[in-house]
Amino acid sequence: MVDRPKKPSALSATPGLAPQAQVTISHSNNRVSAVLPTGESIEVLLFGATIISWKDAKGGEKLWVSGKAKTDGTKAVRGGVPVVFPVFGTAPDHAATSKLPQHGFARTSRWEFLGKSTSESSSISGSGDDSVKLDFGLSPSNLSEGSRKAWPFEFGLIYSVTLGRGILSTSMVVRNEGDEAWEFQTLMHTYFRVADIAKVEITGLESSQYLDKLTTPIPSTATSPSASLKIAAQTDRVYSPAGGPEVPVVIKEGGKETFSIVRDNLNEIVVWNPWEAGAKATADFEPKDGYKEMVCVEAGAVKGWVKLEGGESWEGGQVVTAL
Repeated sequence: MVDRPKKPSALSATPGLAPQAQVTISHSNNRVSAVLPTGESIEVLLFGATIISWKDAKGGEKLWVSGKAKTDGTKAVRGGVPVVFPVFGTAPDHAATSKLPQHGFARTSRWEFLGKSTSESSSISGSGDDSVKLDFGLSPSNLSEGSRKAWPFEFGLIYSVTLGRGILSTSMVVRNEGDEAWEFQTLMHTYFRVADIAKVEITGLESSQYLDKLTTPIPSTATSPSASLKIAAQTDRVYSPAGGPEVPVVIKEGGKETFSIVRDNLNEIVVWNPWEAGAKATADFEPKDGYKEMVCVEAGAVKGWVKLEGGESWEGGQVVTAL
């Protein structure tokens, strides 16, 4: 596996009585779970390094996963946080990725679990671990023969999932391990759970350029209005938020802020909801009215391509706060 550009800092000595984050590997070594002393938890499949659960301290689920989602490795997971790499959607006009399936191979490959690291809050004496970070790796040796043939480049991915108190952070390090330059796109396809899509609005996308992927033909760009975005029909848009990655994109429900997304080096936000017709047409979307209880707000680098020369690395990520 590739060397990490930034290794976790050494953990300070912890008093024996301080509670620690619990990390377990289960389901025949196919699933990694972590629980903080305060009760927050996550579950990550090694298949696709897909986060399939993020719960708050009271056990409230923050992510939406289809009732028909396949978690046995036979198909990309419908819901949670699938990882998109090295192509977003399909790219028939991009020679290097034209033979890859939709969203590439990262979400359908088995990743390696590289280990955990924890941090303790310095402000709360004896409170135990404040966060836990799980690292996952993917390299050509993990790919199927078909994926390797379709994308024959040397690469290494390190995907880090950090669970904190009310926070879920995901980051990706991409490294070109060969001599030949190649290009990629990547995205964190987060399915957020909501109570009623009719009451949802999204801020942080105002007066921003976007592509509407449901328009035929897709126009080069459009500019969003100065008002917040509300979902009232099938939606599939790629935004370039005018405020940049540092300005939070916020999901509100009934006027109350529920999630905040801050990005690093991920310049685009994709907003997706299949609505009634799209849900009915998607075999593994269940229940069919589940579109009322979810919205995808996805941080990514998907407008154009990121190019890495041999030996170069790229890093990007998001921090999602449950408000």
